[in-house]
Amino acid sequence: MSDRAEESSPAVEQDTPLLSAHDLQVHLPGAGRVLDGTSLRLNTGVRLAVMGVNGAGKSTLFQCLSGALEASGGQVRVDGEPLRHNRSGLRAHRQRVQLVMQDPDDQLFGADVLADVAYGPHNLGLDEPEVDRRVQQALEAMGITELIHRSVHHLSFGQRKRVALAGALAMSPDVLLLDEPTAGLDPQGRAGLLQTLDEITTAGTTIAVTTHDVDLAWSWADEVAVLQDGRIRQSATAQMLCDTNALTQAGLCPPWQVELLLESGVEASAVTGSYPRSCRQVLAVLRDATTRSPSALSGPPPSGA
Repeated sequence: MSDRAEESSPAVEQDTPLLSAHDLQVHLPGAGRVLDGTSLRLNTGVRLAVMGVNGAGKSTLFQCLSGALEASGGQVRVDGEPLRHNRSGLRAHRQRVQLVMQDPDDQLFGADVLADVAYGPHNLGLDEPEVDRRVQQALEAMGITELIHRSVHHLSFGQRKRVALAGALAMSPDVLLLDEPTAGLDPQGRAGLLQTLDEITTAGTTIAVTTHDVDLAWSWADEVAVLQDGRIRQSATAQMLCDTNALTQAGLCPPWQVELLLESGVEASAVTGSYPRSCRQVLAVLRDATTRSPSALSGPPPSGA
């Protein structure tokens, strides 16, 4: 197996991924080569977090995956079929893959919420009863049915984020690509949105997000793909985010759960095996490690001892 194949293999293989990128090449004016042989797999039902520092190319990758940007080399595939960058190919692709951008104002332009969420289904040529059904279903999924006749421009930032997501959901896609979905949200808004994403996943839509928030990735994602120098390393979340050397090289820090446990002397294998997400689970791992080997948690001696 080549180095590239090893780097892009996720924890759980699927014969044909739902959505994939193969050796993408993208060169942007003023930014140089942003993607350089970038490969990625998104399997059905897997919650994927694509991580990297600002400017790593996360948004560019998602634009390629959604069909909004055509790479100069490589392929994007859905169920193994290459994306065709022509009118019919993009139309078919966008019925299956939807991108929600970081700033909702970049994609909201309807007079009110109803017009905005209904825009995509109308463009598909659906009849009014089907458009109404999709709009109502999307608004209910996002918990914003009461906003249906409100002007988009009079909504809060968090509400506009939910409207943008509802517009994507109304297309009934197989895949949602969310670029920094929690950026700009307060803790309550962040928690509420993540709960909604879990509900969407349970309902059958596969979700991938970009983020530089390792704590979000640790608590939400099944797999993590780290983008660095235009290349991807992808594996199960616990395995990837316990690799402190790889994270440091990519300009990222480990999640607080990993940092606390490793600093306390818990072996990385114990962290990846237990995969503690909450404070209660972290304490349970610490207690278990203490029971097994009390001296293991003694930590390094104080400076000067």
